[in-house]
Amino acid sequence: MTRKPTSFKLDAKPDPAPKQKPVKKPRKPRAMPAPEIIIEEDIPEQPIATSLPEEAAIEKTFRWGGLFLSASISLFTLWLSVTFMRLIDELFARSPMLGWAGFALLSIAGIAAAALFLRETFGLMRLRKLSTLRDLASKARNENDEKTAASVIRSLKKLYANRPDTQWGLAALKEHDKDIIDAADRIDLAERDLLVPLDEQAGRIIAASSRRVTVLTAITPAAMLDVLFVAAQNLMMLRRLATLYGGRPGTFGTMKLGRMVISHLAITGGLALTDGLVQSIIGKGLMGRLSSRLGEGTVNGILTTRIGLAALDLTRPIPFRDMTRPSLAEQLKNVISFDDGKND
Repeated sequence: MTRKPTSFKLDAKPDPAPKQKPVKKPRKPRAMPAPEIIIEEDIPEQPIATSLPEEAAIEKTFRWGGLFLSASISLFTLWLSVTFMRLIDELFARSPMLGWAGFALLSIAGIAAAALFLRETFGLMRLRKLSTLRDLASKARNENDEKTAASVIRSLKKLYANRPDTQWGLAALKEHDKDIIDAADRIDLAERDLLVPLDEQAGRIIAASSRRVTVLTAITPAAMLDVLFVAAQNLMMLRRLATLYGGRPGTFGTMKLGRMVISHLAITGGLALTDGLVQSIIGKGLMGRLSSRLGEGTVNGILTTRIGLAALDLTRPIPFRDMTRPSLAEQLKNVISFDDGKND
């Protein structure tokens, strides 16, 4: 392929290079001021306003029942004091000898009343001490707290120091004082050395009370006598169990323990009866076929056994863990076989 002809100018100057725009230098970033941190104080929460009027709130916090009870007791005490003072004045008016005799009898009655009051007070305090020991022992086991375990051991030694039936256990427990043992294991040793012999005695107490309730309910002719006898036997059993573990409650302490047992049965009774419910029902059916009174006695004996086991949980200073808790079925076997465990 041929090229076309082209003309050139020799004296022509080359075109000047196009002017380039000047390059701008990059600007340095301007320093920004540091952000100011402002710490705001916490706004206190405002109490939620209630819609109740002021008079209603005051009436809610004020206990009219406590005021009524305190005033009634104070009035009764005042009336009793005036009555006795009038009686002594009348006796002195009749004869000085009668007056001094009445004053002496009144003084004896006052001393006896003060002694009964102190006994009931100390009985309630001992029951509260057992409950406190039980809570501390549970805490020492669960948290492996050495300080709490040492406090529990000291309290147990002080509680059972003057009893001949716990001397062997105290001596065995003393041998482990300087040993390096975990807190939970130390509580378990105290349970094994001190409480296992007491548990055996408690089982015999429950079996004997249940057997008496069963037999005497079957032979008692009147239903009202059954109720009174069962109530008396259960209260005696509760008092003996509390005394066995160091409680020694009085009349009001025993009644308080009975209320605690009823509350305990209301909470845990359904679960605790599952291990012996079938045996109990079968026993009632067989006994009921032989005699309706004997069937009622069997039911009362089962109820007494259950109350005794609940009292055992409440009066024992260390909760069951290392040793097996006695079941309802095992306890009923002792009742039926007339075995108190004395041959073991």
